[in-house]
Amino acid sequence: MTSDQSQSYIHRGELKLLTGNANPELAESIAKSLSKEIGAAEIEKFSDGEIKIIINESIRGKDVYIVQPTSAPTNDNLMELLIMIDACRRASAGYINVIVPYYGYARQDRKTRGREPITAKLVANLITEAGADRVITMDLHAGQIQGYFDIPVDHFTAIRLLSEYFKDQAYDKADEYVVVSPDLGGVRRAREFSDYLKLPIAIIEKRRPKPNVSEVMNVIGDFKGKTAILVDDMIDTAGTITNAANYLIENGAKDVYIAATHGVLSGPAIQRLEESKVKEVIITDTIYQPEEKRIDKIKQLHVGPLLAEAIHRINTYESISGLFEDID
Repeated sequence: MTSDQSQSYIHRGELKLLTGNANPELAESIAKSLSKEIGAAEIEKFSDGEIKIIINESIRGKDVYIVQPTSAPTNDNLMELLIMIDACRRASAGYINVIVPYYGYARQDRKTRGREPITAKLVANLITEAGADRVITMDLHAGQIQGYFDIPVDHFTAIRLLSEYFKDQAYDKADEYVVVSPDLGGVRRAREFSDYLKLPIAIIEKRRPKPNVSEVMNVIGDFKGKTAILVDDMIDTAGTITNAANYLIENGAKDVYIAATHGVLSGPAIQRLEESKVKEVIITDTIYQPEEKRIDKIKQLHVGPLLAEAIHRINTYESISGLFEDID
């Protein structure tokens, strides 16, 4: 963008970037791409665990962006986000935009039995009522969650970023590679991934007797003798995805890779991935990974540049529709 072009746009106010404690590395990546500094804010806890936030610079009339995925510890990070939104509202920020690359509680998006909450909607209500004007997120576990908000939601995907990682080795090699959806619900995601790489698709039919436990029943499509790329939105305890990977290897696949946007990696996930027959696990940095989870088998891709470009375009009233599929 030329200086003449940038001067022609109407800004929503000076852009201010704030971050909670959930993923400061991602916030730094976004700030670097925008050539901005992260705003001064103190986040502390009282002795009983209550969260205390103080913003140490003026944000009156500013276009504020708060980076805070609601990953583990989910409740602490969610409360940090809500309190920071409230602090910005009471400080008379012009616009309050929340960047929640990973949206916690997204798996509780509907009632499947009596007396069950729809927690994804509750979290949407909390963010809206706290004072947010816009939500920016990535690869929601259930796309309909966008409709739970009465404010604008920009829902980006890391599918293009993840598929780019495999382009040099797998592009247009239908006889050697196959993209595999780990369940029927992920077919659309796997189809987008396979369309970009011009590869065939296979689908795992499974049953889930209880949460975080699954059993492979059948595979629809040809995978024998091929390198399989399992595509999902998240890896939590890694039980489902490693069972699928091991099943593919044991039944004729040459190698198995995993590509997923969100590395939740809770409980025994790291041990399961280490002990599995998976060759490599590709995730993004929507969720911060401590050193003990940064094993050699896991590779992280960076979503900061994409989110930074979205922030810039929102701040200057440019169209962001091209960013929903194109990360270039």
